[in-house]
Amino acid sequence: MQNLIVFAALAVFLIVVWFLQSPSFKGALGERRVRQSLRAHLDEQEYRLFHDLTLPARDGTTQIDHVIVSRFGVFVIETKNMKGWIFGSADQPVWTQIVFRRKSKFQNPTRQNYKHIKAVQELLRIRAHMVHGVVAFVGSGIPKSAMPPGRCLERSGTGRPHQIQARCRSQRGGGSRFFRKPLQR
Repeated sequence: MQNLIVFAALAVFLIVVWFLQSPSFKGALGERRVRQSLRAHLDEQEYRLFHDLTLPARDGTTQIDHVIVSRFGVFVIETKNMKGWIFGSADQPVWTQIVFRRKSKFQNPTRQNYKHIKAVQELLRIRAHMVHGVVAFVGSGIPKSAMPPGRCLERSGTGRPHQIQARCRSQRGGGSRFFRKPLQR
């Protein structure tokens, strides 16, 4: 009987460790950090925040981590919670993450977010210049290649959210001014 209890406790422990290491848990944790940061630093009167949206797309549906709607534009945010070294460029379809000696490939988040941007643009029937894509990297990941415009790196060793907008550049190249400067139709 005692062996059965020890075996059951060990099995529960291993399942918990496996779950905490799973990509879905890490992704949800990263999205939560970005959501907290957005809520903490963006004025509710100026910005409407939407999280974990599933929208119709030309080839089915697409899941979007965060959308910010304001008079300054619509911001579509893809969150990546990664550690290690990150290699990739705007024109590469696949990026690489290296953690110690282990290499992992993942879809270029810029391309992934492009589908999200198009879905938002078509659903809201707005012009392309009004929609801005941002890729927010959270966690301890370190980009080892130059990040394309519109990518932002939000790092926090303490777990406290930081102001993402101060670290982001719009895909059109201009710094965080797109969070503060109203758009012209």
